[in-house]
Amino acid sequence: MPLPATDIAHLIQSSVAPVFLLTGVAAMLGVLTNRLARIVDRARALELRLETHPERAKQLHEDLMVLARRSRYINLAISLCAVAAVMVAAVVVALFANAFFGLGLAGVIALLFVGSLLLLAAAFITFFIEVRYATAALRIGAHHVSGRPPGSAP
Repeated sequence: MPLPATDIAHLIQSSVAPVFLLTGVAAMLGVLTNRLARIVDRARALELRLETHPERAKQLHEDLMVLARRSRYINLAISLCAVAAVMVAAVVVALFANAFFGLGLAGVIALLFVGSLLLLAAAFITFFIEVRYATAALRIGAHHVSGRPPGSAP
């Protein structure tokens, strides 16, 4: 039996919140990928500098290790966001499948939505860790902002 137009309208209204969440995840992915691109560009510049200034090899290798660690955090955050986005999309699909086929997916929908929020929270925590690590490794002039060398833990 086809759904009445009012039920379809309500279903579309119910799917708007997850779609807005997808928009937020997409924005976060944009921030993370831009950050990763800057890390890669910086690493390439340091590798070139390593070739032309072998006398600074120790410091340049330390800086490259910091960038490698930062890139791992960013990659993890990107992965978490991507999986969260897939789960949010699955929520929308499950909402429609549940409404049209009466599959009793309320529990699955709730779990998918909560799971996506947990993954998104983990991505933000990972991003926060990367930012803190980047800040701890920041050098202005000859001095470290944190007082620690770039290779040390934040």
